Amino acid sequence: MSTGDELKAAVSARRDLGPEFEDAIVESFLDKMGQEVDRRVDERLAQAAPKAAARGGTADGQRLALAIVSLCLGTVATLAFIFMGEDRASFLVPVWIAIIIVNVVFNSNRGKG
Repeated sequence: MSTGDELKAAVSARRDLGPEFEDAIVESFLDKMGQEVDRRVDERLAQAAPKAAARGGTADGQRLALAIVSLCLGTVATLAFIFMGEDRASFLVPVWIAIIIVNVVFNSNRGKG
């Protein structure tokens, strides 16, 4: 049943059953529409998956996003440790090493397809 048909059926049911069933009718309609949206999204994702695999893995946008997020988190961590006191500054080296390792591992498959 199409979206328009579902809406017509819901309005008709509301007329037949009266306003006391309106909440249940609306909830049922929204549930069906949610399922339809999920179905369409799954369908589009299934169509896009082969294209993404053919491109060779991770998109450049994901690499850029990881780099930006890593720098932001590293900067925040650096500032936090600095403001906590000099005795906490020793934690900065492992934090930045972890950030570098994550970025290297994530980007290591760049040339692979």
